[in-house]
Amino acid sequence: MKEQSLREFGKIIGDLVQGKHLSRSLSRECYRQILLNLQPELQQGAFLAAHMAKGATVEEIAGAWEAVNLYDTEVIQPDIPESACDIVGTGSDALKTINVSSPVAPVVSACGIYVAKKGAQRVTGVSGASDIYQELGVDLGSPLELARASLEKNRVCYLPGEAFLKSGWARLIQSMRFTSPFNVIGPLTMPCKATDTLLLGVYSKALASEMIAICKEIGMERALAYYGMSDEHPEGLGIDEISVCGKTHCVELKGGTVDEYTLRPEDFGVKPSRYETIATRESARENAVAALGALSGNVDTPVADFYAVNAAVALWMMDRSPDLKSATDRAREAMADGSALGALRGLVSTQNRSPERGLERLEKMVLEAN
Repeated sequence: MKEQSLREFGKIIGDLVQGKHLSRSLSRECYRQILLNLQPELQQGAFLAAHMAKGATVEEIAGAWEAVNLYDTEVIQPDIPESACDIVGTGSDALKTINVSSPVAPVVSACGIYVAKKGAQRVTGVSGASDIYQELGVDLGSPLELARASLEKNRVCYLPGEAFLKSGWARLIQSMRFTSPFNVIGPLTMPCKATDTLLLGVYSKALASEMIAICKEIGMERALAYYGMSDEHPEGLGIDEISVCGKTHCVELKGGTVDEYTLRPEDFGVKPSRYETIATRESARENAVAALGALSGNVDTPVADFYAVNAAVALWMMDRSPDLKSATDRAREAMADGSALGALRGLVSTQNRSPERGLERLEKMVLEAN
């Protein structure tokens, strides 16, 4: 490594320690060097720690996001007639629930919307999106080309971070044991070229505003960040989902305009539920079985309500329903008439190197759920 490059990067670290902010372009360049391993690990770690200690600005996070998307993200380019949405959570919420965005994705797709859902294995909870989809029969080792095919054929696909993020991210995550801007950037990555709408569950009210500010800075068309709460718990203990057990703080971006508002279960036409009815089960398999119960048509349950309201905000943001109540009814119908489960079957069959084995696993779990 050239001495000049080392000194220049070291000076930036010193600037961060002194509280100086970076331009978006300089932040992008620094994160490019980190992702591509162009600086010694000592300097990489020092930069990330100094950046977090200073507090990353929206501009700086946008620059880091650009670096991840330009230099470390494999992108699919599906041939579909309209844009897609993504439904993802940050994790790290205080109250752990059953998985939501993973089973909600086929519900939304069954309502006619393309969903390029991304995710990863569990970080803070019992099961992450990758864990759930693997339990349901999706082949996480299949090439991303099959994910593209599933989106085109079934209006839904799953993009595991383990597959679309290249060596830089993987190398860093394996060795880091401290929070960095990468924790914020992860849910904002764009592995599908057709995605223009993001439904983002976050672990705090403050992060909802921060995420939407970043979405606006990077030019996203539409985004909704939400933090759910429980009437049984203090406000600081919440979930990264739309809540059916209390209010939900929402920050919305549409057409360059940002709005903040609060939603309650009654706004969706559902009765409030107790937190324990949607709390996480003991294992990824149990969470997957609970999800299949709703997707198989058992819609008069708090779990089905939970999925319906989270699907409803996607329909609302994609301008497919006039209000949240009708959107909730439509999502519930997709579960009741079997079309949501059909979309999941299509996903498992298409995004799989061994479709028969994946479908066999799924059908056994459907029987277990019923």
